[in-house]
Amino acid sequence: MIDVRPSQQMRDLGVVQHGAGILAEPARAFDLPAERDEAERITDELFAAMERIGQVHPFAKGMGIAAPQIGIGRAAAVVQPPGAAPAIILLNPKITDRSEEMDEQYEGCLSFFDVRGLVPRPL
Repeated sequence: MIDVRPSQQMRDLGVVQHGAGILAEPARAFDLPAERDEAERITDELFAAMERIGQVHPFAKGMGIAAPQIGIGRAAAVVQPPGAAPAIILLNPKITDRSEEMDEQYEGCLSFFDVRGLVPRPL
């Protein structure tokens, strides 16, 4: 049996991995509502990628994926919270405020799938 690195498994599922240029480029915002059809198409592709990934690697604590992670340089992401909560679709997301309080949790990233670490985030 050939042992496949986790990052190769994600690559095989269509997830761009660390080192790919698209992950370092700014994602292009949507001109909404003019690009609504394009935003819906990309959102559908994100949901399809999440479905493929979820069949191979269940994420009990939830999962998120952004368009650049599937090779599309647009400002879109889908977050599936844990449990039966509905998915959150983000188009042209921007951080508008943040807590001064921080929390640190172990996290992973679908595009850096061989690495996990403590990630500080505002509460």
